[in-house]
Amino acid sequence: MLTTALPNSPNSPTSRASRASRDESITSWALAARGGDLDAVEKFVRALHRDVIRYVTHLGADPQNADDLAQDIFLRALGSLHRFEGRSSARSWLLSIARRAVVDSIRYAAARPRLSHTDDWQSAAERAQPRGLPGFDDGIALAELLAALPDERREAFVLTQLLGLPYAEAALASGCPVGTVRSRVARARSSLIESLYEAEGARREAPAAA
Repeated sequence: MLTTALPNSPNSPTSRASRASRDESITSWALAARGGDLDAVEKFVRALHRDVIRYVTHLGADPQNADDLAQDIFLRALGSLHRFEGRSSARSWLLSIARRAVVDSIRYAAARPRLSHTDDWQSAAERAQPRGLPGFDDGIALAELLAALPDERREAFVLTQLLGLPYAEAALASGCPVGTVRSRVARARSSLIESLYEAEGARREAPAAA
């Protein structure tokens, strides 16, 4: 059914409990890393590296520079750990740093001549997506549907539905009120469902038109 096509698993009770446990571990590693624990630094970076890559790619960062940008983000974060007090999860704190880094990188890229062609960010975003999400097979790519959304709605959807951040922490990461995040996610979901219906209808009509 198309109405169940959007990824709901991040909000199931089991997923929420698992995510909360994971976030607690990540936050404890961040606090330990602040005290100079090198093993905790490695665990912190390894646990969040994929989330950072996916987030910056969805925000529109140059996919060819995503790894370099992620490295810069972690360097910024590790340099700022002395200010992290664990009042929010380390993941949402890091993603807020990532958001600022993407803005800086886009401004920098806009200020210099474009020297070579790069792949569309949507292609990299699609490669970063987990496979097997119900409703997004048979050529209907989540990244393509997300690309049509306004930037703010896409960001809210990625943070909460793909990365699994609670709404309050997504609000911290994106710098807006919780109610705004909820509204953006609701509108994004409605748009995605509508796009799924349209894509499904077009696919069914294609043989008749051939």
